[in-house]
Amino acid sequence: MAKKGGKSLLSLSTLLASFFGSAMIAVAFAYFNYKFSEYKFIDFNEWIFYEKKAIFKPSAQKYIVVFYSSRATNTAQLLAKTDLNLPILAIDYYNESFPNSKNTTFLRSGTKNSLSFIQRFNIYESPCIFFIKKSKDTLYKQDSMIRKLDNLKELSEQVKTL
Repeated sequence: MAKKGGKSLLSLSTLLASFFGSAMIAVAFAYFNYKFSEYKFIDFNEWIFYEKKAIFKPSAQKYIVVFYSSRATNTAQLLAKTDLNLPILAIDYYNESFPNSKNTTFLRSGTKNSLSFIQRFNIYESPCIFFIKKSKDTLYKQDSMIRKLDNLKELSEQVKTL
């Protein structure tokens, strides 16, 4: 009788261990998905960006944010010529000043602000792109994942697929 009871206890503990193991994996997976799908906010009253010498005041409901390096060949010129269905906010890593074009607003800011922006949005490569949409007044919420652009010439094709 002790033998029979031992087998059922062993199989019950095996069953419980596999259940708890699966539950722990599911919780870890859910947390990972939550943490990396969590979108960030940007308040243009707190984070000051400049277009030329004026402080940037957002007016559109949605923007395409492109974080890029002006040290890459022809980057600013390509962004100035890009015509998409949403206005582009082009933020330069090196904070160079460029004239705005019809659909692209070139922004720059101080070093502390730039580093905070990079850290807030977890930007590791440039050029990269993401969307923001207006929540209220000057508060905008990230509306897409951040994607690396391999080639700025293909920006309009990649935006159509997002």
